[in-house]
Amino acid sequence: MPPVPAPATMSLDAKVVETLSQVTTATLTTVLLKKGLRNVWLRGARPIRSGQPRLVGRAFTLRFVPAREDLATPESWGSPISTRAAIEDMPAGCIAVVDSMGVQDAGIFGDILCARMAKRGITALVTDGVVRDLHGVLGTNLPVWCSGAAAPASVTSLTFTAWQQPIACGGVAVFPGDVMVCDDDGAVLVPSALLDHVLEHAPEQERLEGWIMKEVDRGVPLPGLYPANAEAKARYEADKASGKI
Repeated sequence: MPPVPAPATMSLDAKVVETLSQVTTATLTTVLLKKGLRNVWLRGARPIRSGQPRLVGRAFTLRFVPAREDLATPESWGSPISTRAAIEDMPAGCIAVVDSMGVQDAGIFGDILCARMAKRGITALVTDGVVRDLHGVLGTNLPVWCSGAAAPASVTSLTFTAWQQPIACGGVAVFPGDVMVCDDDGAVLVPSALLDHVLEHAPEQERLEGWIMKEVDRGVPLPGLYPANAEAKARYEADKASGKI
């Protein structure tokens, strides 16, 4: 199946990015849990360096399958269906989400590919696998969430097959155009159909939990506070109305 062209909806409104960049991935998992979604945190996708800013973007998906010797060759890097071709199809501002099947002994991207992504304005790379040329990748300043590093090339263990198709990354179903939020806790998927719901409820959840932290700091016991009962919610609303929060 050929790759699906990136739709116009791959771009996110700047206000959406600003709002979600103020919401932790932990809060997002809570908000989505209340909607019945339990599987939105990508296993194995950890920040490659500490202190990376929280990043937001639509998912541009790439998929690997197990290596097959007639397909996974160095010559395949020049094929029309290759990671190189996929990178050139990525729109600026997207987050590349790569299904590496959790493989730990073959780096899917190295410094040259990451440098090209950075040059093209890609927000971040997220994968359940590993990268190679770690020192060089760090030098590109492309934000990366992955499982670590390995020296061997991708074709030693993986075959690249497609981009902009539904994938499984870190045990999570990711569709092109879904929204990714990445921070120190990892990468969380916000289904595109639930984006408006998250934008409405996630900032309020952050405000409430910030108020709860202040109550904890002043010695308020947890029962009735977290989760907030009717009395605690009334105090919260009163503080919000008075401008204290």
